[in-house]
Amino acid sequence: MPAKVSDIMNKRMAFSFEVFPPKTEEGMKKLIGADGVLDKLCATLPDYISCTYGAGGSNVGLNVEVLDAVKAHSGVIPITHFTCIGHTKESIKQQLQNYLDHGINHILALRGDLPFGWTGTGGDLSYATELVAYIRKEFGDKFTIGVAGSPEGHIACRSLEADIAYLKQKQDNGADFIMTQLCWDMDQFRYWRDAIAAAGITIPVDVGIMPVLDAKSTINMAFSRNGCVLPRKLAEIISKHWIFPDPFVSDPYDADAAAKKASFKAAGIEYTIGLIDEYRVSGINGIHLYALNKYDEVAAIIKESGLIDRV
Repeated sequence: MPAKVSDIMNKRMAFSFEVFPPKTEEGMKKLIGADGVLDKLCATLPDYISCTYGAGGSNVGLNVEVLDAVKAHSGVIPITHFTCIGHTKESIKQQLQNYLDHGINHILALRGDLPFGWTGTGGDLSYATELVAYIRKEFGDKFTIGVAGSPEGHIACRSLEADIAYLKQKQDNGADFIMTQLCWDMDQFRYWRDAIAAAGITIPVDVGIMPVLDAKSTINMAFSRNGCVLPRKLAEIISKHWIFPDPFVSDPYDADAAAKKASFKAAGIEYTIGLIDEYRVSGINGIHLYALNKYDEVAAIIKESGLIDRV
């Protein structure tokens, strides 16, 4: 029987990557072509690689193509993200059966970020709790199901306590493991870890980590969807390498912009390695690194942090 990610994490700390389907043919070639990024990532022997999924399945074809390429690497489990956005129950059933037909039996079940201007999912299901229950009802134990957990609380939820209650409901509905949303605040993470245990949540916790490589991306990830706290140390890195007038301008007047980008990346990689160190000693079950479809920077992080030599 093929390995289950949840079983691996119950035995030891897992190690994995997240990639996304590129929008161009050239991007796909760089990712899944011969000796491409995916081949290099798989050569580091991760336990699994997940692939994101566009709202309403806008990139489902490319998503499956990437996951097929992951599956071709023996020992690396492919996991698809899947959202409620724009789906009827019947379309969910059809697409999940397609994944099974491709030999993909792991799924990260999400509500999904609402597209700009939307007030609901536009589908039959409104929450991840419902999606987990529906998958279990229609497919039994054919899928290993991961769900999102928010150490700082989901930005759309009324309180951290309510968010933890919904996470417990996901477990009760059949979830097998938790994938955390971005969190740089280690004190908050440790509080959340203890709080979910007190709430009776016992499934493994896999920590999602975004490498700090670019000021614009770091700020965007913190505030556009997640409402993350920026620790003082990370804020100092952003400030010390600030590109004027700001990192969001495509043609800054800062004459030192190129050097600042390079020095920010070096400082960000060091910060990411330190964050991984803190997570590894905090009682977690896995590290899930957002590879951002890159290899060189990610390779430096996993080597210096010791993730490659985890077993």
